[in-house]
Amino acid sequence: MSKAGFNQVESRAVISLSSLYLVRMLGLFMALPVLSLYADDYRQSTPFLIGVAIGIYGLSQAFLQLPLGLLSDRIGRRPVIIGGLLMLTAGSVVAATADSIYGLIAGRFMQGAGAIASAMMALLADLTRESNRTKAMAAVGASIGLSFMLSLVIGPWLTDNTGISGLFMFTAALAVIGLLIALFVVPVPVDDAEPHGRAPVLSLVGEVLRDPRLVRLDIGVFALHLIITALFVVVPLILLERLGIARQQHGWVYLGLLGLSFVGMIPMLVLAERRRIVKPVFVSAIALTAVALLALSSVTQNLYGFLACLFVFFVGFNYLEASLPSLVSRAASRASRGTASGVYSSAQFLGAFCGGAGGGYVYQEFGVQAVFVACGLIAIAWTIVALAMPGPVYLRTITLMLDDPQSSGNMSQRLRALPGVCDVLIIAGAAEATLQVDDHSFDDAVLDDLPVQVA
Repeated sequence: MSKAGFNQVESRAVISLSSLYLVRMLGLFMALPVLSLYADDYRQSTPFLIGVAIGIYGLSQAFLQLPLGLLSDRIGRRPVIIGGLLMLTAGSVVAATADSIYGLIAGRFMQGAGAIASAMMALLADLTRESNRTKAMAAVGASIGLSFMLSLVIGPWLTDNTGISGLFMFTAALAVIGLLIALFVVPVPVDDAEPHGRAPVLSLVGEVLRDPRLVRLDIGVFALHLIITALFVVVPLILLERLGIARQQHGWVYLGLLGLSFVGMIPMLVLAERRRIVKPVFVSAIALTAVALLALSSVTQNLYGFLACLFVFFVGFNYLEASLPSLVSRAASRASRGTASGVYSSAQFLGAFCGGAGGGYVYQEFGVQAVFVACGLIAIAWTIVALAMPGPVYLRTITLMLDDPQSSGNMSQRLRALPGVCDVLIIAGAAEATLQVDDHSFDDAVLDDLPVQVA
């Protein structure tokens, strides 16, 4: 294996944890496109309470993500991950056996209480070298995106064949598969069985919340997941009741829309990076979703118009969903990157809860069109927030060979002190250093006075 590739342990960690993410998130997401269609199956059901049931998993995820991540620092990653999967299993069984809307809400809340994303990402970081960590995180991110797409196809098909209780029992089975992966496939660091003995660095949370760039991105992911969850309160009903598309066909509709929109957003990603116009494209994508949402409110009885507007929305959604984590990693310092990701994830899940509950309330009180209008106004407000966001700094990577690897600690400090150096990576005992520099303020000539050679 090449130096730049994954070693055996890293490959096993990436494959197993990506698979664990896939089965876990698939179980949580599958209910999104179907719950509003089966509201009559539950006693005391109202549109608002169905919306709460759709999004309540996000509330428990949001509030437990950071505490469970900190707990994993104290007692080890694997105990927290196994406990979270057991909670997902129990919550799925409760939801499967519920006959009232309140029982369903309790089950969905328990599903979300297995908030192990931060512990799993921390374990992935534990098991991968710094030089491979970004690729590892990207692989896990891709598995989450894949789980969302699969859930929109599998959820309607499975529910049509097994009923809503069968869907939740399938989720419980997926959680058991996740347990087997965690127990027998995921590598375990030697020190994971012992308490780490270090206090949670809560000061990093304050640092993240005081950074205006990160706060704007957290607002963004909150708004994005509020909108997408609110849409799934009403879109399945429109497809069935107004556009005459049978329940069992909804999965194919979503698959076609998401597949085409994924192709449609690729040119945006390429253009943004190659031309270094990430911010203009990012803001344009938010504005695109706002236009699509407002247009959706006027075409709820027009099949082709509704599908066309949904396609435009998903183009913007897919681009934003892919771009936001990258922007967070660029904006956060290395020391606070894990904490920034935890806060970001909490904002994302909180948005899902507010979207489900808020979408259900607006639908109940003001009707279908009002949900699209409200979401469109939120997207407009987000566009205004994003306009004030500074664009990402474009950095150049320089690889250096150290004349004396034994002095790597001192060399790291000297390199960090150079004007224009934004990040320094030196692996302990290695003779290589990687710099991230801002070309506007870095002068390559300063390296001539140091005991290094440009590779």
